[in-house]
Amino acid sequence: MAEKQIHEQTIEELYAEAQEHKINVGDVKIHAKRMKGKFRTIKWLTNAVWLILFFGPYLRWGGRQAVLLDIPNRQFHIFNLTLLPQDLWMLSFVLLFFAILLAVVTALAGRVWCGFFCFQTVWTDVFTWIEEKIEGGPAKRRKLEKAPLDLHKIIIRSKKYFLWLVISVFTGISFVAWFTDAFQLWKDMFTLQASSTVWITISLFTVGTFFLAGFLREQTCFWLCPYARIQAVMIDDTSIVPSYDVPRGEKRGRLLKGKPASEDQGDCVDCNQCVAVCPTGVDIRGGQQEGCIMCGLCLDACDAVMDKIGKPKGLIKYASWDGIRGKEEKPLFKRPRVWLYTTIMTIALAGIILGLSGMESIELKVLHARQPLFVLQSDGSIQNRYTLKVLNKLSDDIDVKVTVKENNLKGIKVHGAEKPVKAHHGTVTPLTIFVKVPKKNLTEKSAPITFVIDGKGADGQTYHSERKSVFIGPNR
Repeated sequence: MAEKQIHEQTIEELYAEAQEHKINVGDVKIHAKRMKGKFRTIKWLTNAVWLILFFGPYLRWGGRQAVLLDIPNRQFHIFNLTLLPQDLWMLSFVLLFFAILLAVVTALAGRVWCGFFCFQTVWTDVFTWIEEKIEGGPAKRRKLEKAPLDLHKIIIRSKKYFLWLVISVFTGISFVAWFTDAFQLWKDMFTLQASSTVWITISLFTVGTFFLAGFLREQTCFWLCPYARIQAVMIDDTSIVPSYDVPRGEKRGRLLKGKPASEDQGDCVDCNQCVAVCPTGVDIRGGQQEGCIMCGLCLDACDAVMDKIGKPKGLIKYASWDGIRGKEEKPLFKRPRVWLYTTIMTIALAGIILGLSGMESIELKVLHARQPLFVLQSDGSIQNRYTLKVLNKLSDDIDVKVTVKENNLKGIKVHGAEKPVKAHHGTVTPLTIFVKVPKKNLTEKSAPITFVIDGKGADGQTYHSERKSVFIGPNR
């Protein structure tokens, strides 16, 4: 059976298995043991989040793709929300929010992103799961790795590589599908009408996924990921991370069948199961290390051993180093950097909410002519010229009617907006109009004026937007 559980093994078998395991120093491929447990279950659930990558582009909303990052047309469609280049100022707040969120999570709980959500970790986990199903457990995989190349090895490896390749190809296609209509993409690929950019992008993602997740594996985290380098300065003795309870575990010693443990022996039986299940080959008993991705699999392994020998769970647990040493831990609200992170995140989140709440499907901007500011007409009226810019964020063109509110101005006449204006989707439609007001109705040099646009979309929904400007006349 490929995934043999620890409760089915004797202590002697665990020791024998530990002898075969080597600590990862970069020159030996890690064949981690897979075990059931709480954190393994959590890991599978978080891995499933990435199914959105594969199935997200196929969701439809309002007759189009639910999420479409249409870069050629400079439009980002997210369900009912359409973002144009004019709205991308919010992107800075979004990036700031998630950057600080990553820092907060790391400061409080270490590299849980790496352990449960990072695409490199997830894809490697899926690839190694396939490898185990085809080649067997760690011992069998190591044996096959050392075996000479023969027909049996070629067949086994070919099955594995084929499944890896299928996942890699679908990864590349799914990535491209976020930037173009997914159904049209498949049609273009099958009819060989897809552009060279599409084929090159899919090929790059296929090759990258295949080699990074299939061959480099944990070495990607060690040597290519910058996050592994900076995490050391982001966690401290108060961070809640996988930790070995040194006072309880030491001194280590093996249990011999029929013989009681010595009085000075700790609970750690030196079975090395925590190392055997680690996807990066870290021995958590040596303290926090660069390779630890905080996945918690060592907790599952150690708890299973403790169950086996009748000891309490938690020899390896999520805890701070201060907690392990018995020091008093500061509450979160007394940690300065928690307040700093919270303040920055709040500002960024407020910016996002403010931006989204103020967004309209059609927007109006009004520019008053600078030269001349006004014109005195032969009939004694004052005329101002305005340039209206109608931004249509809908996926269809829409006819809008332009009107002007009188406010405190009486006798307003508008020229240039007698008929509805076709506002083209995904772009700005300019319109020049002239507004006349009888001179006798102007009591001040300038007066507020409000422009309004109204339209009805193809779905029957009405849209409205208005902007204030000023009407300028001669000095009174």
